[in-house]
Formats: sequence, structure tokens, C-alpha cells
Amino acid sequence: MQNAGKMHREKPAALVLNLVLIFFSILTILPFVWMVCSSFKTNAEISSLTQTFFPQSLNFDNYIQVLERFEFLKYFMNSLIYALVITAITIYTSAISGFVLAKYQFRGRRLLFAFILLTMMVPGVVTIIPRYTMMQTLGWLDTYKALVLPSMFTAFGIFLMRQACMSIPDEMLDAARIDGAGEARVFHGIVFPQLHNSVVSIAIFQFLWAWDDYLWPYLVIRTEDKQLLSVALNLFSGRYSTDYAGLFAATAIAIVPVIVFYLIFQKRFIEGVSASAVKG
Repeated sequence: MQNAGKMHREKPAALVLNLVLIFFSILTILPFVWMVCSSFKTNAEISSLTQTFFPQSLNFDNYIQVLERFEFLKYFMNSLIYALVITAITIYTSAISGFVLAKYQFRGRRLLFAFILLTMMVPGVVTIIPRYTMMQTLGWLDTYKALVLPSMFTAFGIFLMRQACMSIPDEMLDAARIDGAGEARVFHGIVFPQLHNSVVSIAIFQFLWAWDDYLWPYLVIRTEDKQLLSVALNLFSGRYSTDYAGLFAATAIAIVPVIVFYLIFQKRFIEGVSASAVKG
């Protein structure tokens, strides 16, 4: 009877919670739906005083013009290659750094890890001027080295990988060393294959950050052909007017890789974040 009464009381609470989550989910999705719908409108319809949510008629000219008049594919490939390279490098550096911090005993290990966590609390905008000065001194402005090298390490990735490495039994690693495996073999053959959930989590976060990065590429890349898509979208804004229809169409295409990337790896992403949250 007590269990039945408890379940009866929990049902209204669960219903209210679900309704609240649905409400906020709709608020989150609504701007994206509005953007996609607007990508099929004309500029006159978008600028009209009488606004409608759905287009009066489907207009695919915006997408055609984006691909023909705006060098969309070039900027798209620049961003895609940059995001994939940054993601791959970050995964590896985070994994090996997390392994060292979790499984090796050396003086200052805890202090080093605390310093890494401390950098997560510093806003990225604070380091823009020192980073820019360094790139200018090294002569790397207007090169992809200025984009890739400052992003090779991420404190969040190191933290996530350290938490994952701590769950790997030391006995397994010691057994491999006794059998003659070197440290590189231990890491690449035993440790790294067990980090798949954390790898996916970092991959999604880092790919999203790299794909959406705007300020840093805007500052260091000067040549238009080398520019990323996030910055190149500014070309839709003229001095006196903005091609909103084309901008909406280009933006709608630009978010496709992120959505696809997340849909493919969402299960392991949730598992990786959940596992890292409960490991000390």
C-alpha cells in the first residue's frame, strides 16, 4: 500500500517535470526551426512587417545561390578539415596527459593537475592578446599553425581522460609491463582502447568548439581563401544591407555536420560524461 501511494504521488511530479522539460526543449529548438523556415523565404518576406513562421512558398533559390555565388564549399572544407584535425590532436594529447596524471607518481603531480583545472576558470578572451602577440612574434599570422597549435591541449579533455584512466586497474598495466610491454605499448594497446566513451565525449565537444570558433580565426587569418566558414558568413553582410535569406540558408547547411556528428556518437557521449561525473 505504501509503495502504491508513493507511486501515485510520483506520477503527477513526473508529469510536471516532463512538461517543463518539453517546454524548455521547444524554446531551445524554436530558433533553429525559425532559421530553417526563413532559409526558404525571400528577403522581402523576411523584412516584411507582417511576419509568418512558415514561408508562403518554398524558395530553393537561396541554397542554389549560396553554392553558386558564395564559395561555400571552399569555406566549408576549410572548417571541416580544421575541426577534424584539432579534434584528433586534442583527443590524443588529452588521453596521454590524462594517463600520465592518473597512473604515474611524481613530485608536483597534484599541483600540476590543480593548475590545469585552474585554467578552466580563466575566460579564453583574457588570453587572446598574449596568444596573438606570440603568433605575431613567431611569424605565424595568416597560417593554419596559428589556429592549430594554441588549441592542441584542452584542460577539459585532460580532466575527462584522467578520470577515465583512474578506473583502469593498475594490475592490468603491471601485468603488461611484466610481459615486456613498453610504456608506449601499454598506453596504445591497453589504455587507449578502453577510453572510447571519453574519446567520443571530447570529440563532440572539441569538434563543436572548433566548428563554431569565430574570434580567433577572424584575428589571425587574413587571406580570404584560408578563412573558415564561421567568419566567411560575414560576407553576407554588406555596408547598407544584409542578405538574410542567403545567410539563413548558409547557416542551415553549416549546422548539418555538428548535428550528424552528435547523432552518430550521442550514446557513447552520454555514457562518457556520466562515467566521468561519478569517478573521483
